[in-house]
Amino acid sequence: MKLIEDAIRLFAPHICLGCGVEEDALLCEGCAQAMATIPSRCYRCKAVTDDYAVCRACADYTPLRQVVVYTHYQDVAKELVHRMKYERAQAGTSEAASLLVGCLGYFPEGVIFTHVPTATSRVRQRGYDHALLMAKALARQMDVPRQTFLIRVGQAHQVGANRAERLRQLQGAFRVVRPEALRGKHIVLVDDVLTTGATLEMAARTLKRAGAARVSAVVFAQA
Repeated sequence: MKLIEDAIRLFAPHICLGCGVEEDALLCEGCAQAMATIPSRCYRCKAVTDDYAVCRACADYTPLRQVVVYTHYQDVAKELVHRMKYERAQAGTSEAASLLVGCLGYFPEGVIFTHVPTATSRVRQRGYDHALLMAKALARQMDVPRQTFLIRVGQAHQVGANRAERLRQLQGAFRVVRPEALRGKHIVLVDDVLTTGATLEMAARTLKRAGAARVSAVVFAQA
């Protein structure tokens, strides 16, 4: 699939989603730099914290301890996610990862990246899992180990559902593979969009039950 996209781009370069200039990427350097970033804060209540840590008030309600979010899910960022999810623009996953690298600090030894798996019905439709491609690109760019630890069991589509509905739909939605490799480790979940947080939290709970010592997350955009 990527070879096909590379061939198409050779003869028909991308048009920058921000300014419309013909580019070798979905975002030109100027539009990428102009994208509004989210400052360090708790992902649940938006209280200002250091290093995107979950605040003390929210810590009892989530298995996540840190959630880094790059930007708001709007305008150019929203279009970039749409293209990489629904229009087969796999290059967008690498571009989103590159932007995330800019707001990530140093990860200590022992951290492992993993992706939040997409419903298999969506993967079959698209021919790839965009979250997996993002995780691979991010791990490669940051020289951090990556493994697949979760597989999707349920097929529920979360678009349009509120938090309570998402939590209900996600019961038993994830299963851990290779649990021996994650025990005692700091696992960092990688995903494209954070909406209610239900999916991330369910994935994190599943990893914690399997023995992960700490679970954080890195997300491109928050709705």
